[in-house]
Amino acid sequence: MTNQNESSNRVRNLREAKGLTQTELAERAGISRSAVTAIEGAKLAPSVATALSLAAVLGCSVEELFGSPESPKATASWAWEPPTNSNRCWHAEVFGKVLKLPAAVTPMWSALPDDVDAGSQKASIVADETLVLATCDPAAGILASQFHAATGMRMIVIPRSSGQSLELLKHGVVHLAGLHLATAEHPEGNADAVRTGLGNDYNLIRLSNWQEGISLPAGSAHRSVRSVLGARLKWIGREEGSGARQCLDQLLHGRRAPRCVARNHMGVATAIQSGWADAGVCVQLVSAEAGLRFLPVQQEAYDVCYAKSFRGDRRLTAFINVVRSVAYRSLLSDLPGYDTADAGRISNVN
Repeated sequence: MTNQNESSNRVRNLREAKGLTQTELAERAGISRSAVTAIEGAKLAPSVATALSLAAVLGCSVEELFGSPESPKATASWAWEPPTNSNRCWHAEVFGKVLKLPAAVTPMWSALPDDVDAGSQKASIVADETLVLATCDPAAGILASQFHAATGMRMIVIPRSSGQSLELLKHGVVHLAGLHLATAEHPEGNADAVRTGLGNDYNLIRLSNWQEGISLPAGSAHRSVRSVLGARLKWIGREEGSGARQCLDQLLHGRRAPRCVARNHMGVATAIQSGWADAGVCVQLVSAEAGLRFLPVQQEAYDVCYAKSFRGDRRLTAFINVVRSVAYRSLLSDLPGYDTADAGRISNVN
């Protein structure tokens, strides 16, 4: 079997012989530039699909490029510390690294954990066919199902708030980060958060504009935001950095933040349903599904952020095509509070 360093050098030598940069090879092969860098540095064993693409671009067979069809074992590391001693995980190639993503006990709109060895060829194939999105979007399951139906690849959804999603993207353990910090009063909210936390080398793609507001028990006597704010109610809070927390802080005008904090939109609805809280901020879809009263406060731009270095990767190209598809936009626009008129629009953080 060909040594991985030898095959990696062969990729680099053939690329240079054809006068291609890493970026050009990545674009033609439909992978990210960071993946090319990792393969040439013997840090990533390519999947069968990637090997075939590289061989086609470089004008040789897979065997000539990588030697034996049996690829060397790829090392996989944890994206973050798993909450328990469980080895349940999803495998994903993210920016040239094969990562193990801890599988939640109650996964959010995602596939079952992988039943493969981290160093196996099957794990490498699965990793190369996986797109990872961190988001708080309660409708992310629709996007994941549409992505799989259109491409045969899978999308793993990691439940995180806007600020937490950007942190995962900053540390290079997810491909995409969802955020909803932009409003009519602050239309650059999403771009500003990306510039401050990550820098300028990122793009935003609009998925929708959605309604954020106050959720109340179904039988509440309050019919307006002003009425709610004038009453002595027990609020359920959200963590700093989340879009809901930003909206809540604006509503409470400097009052002390609620002591009890929900981890996500659904946690807000559950607290109100259970009688633990009288009011909270969440998106309209979650409030409607919980059978609660909803008072709209503001429309927010829900964008997904990705690194410019990820452009050209076939998973991102497929993702953009799905977001722009009539099927996805139609499904999303049927949900309470979602407006997909701008879905698929890409903006430069610069």
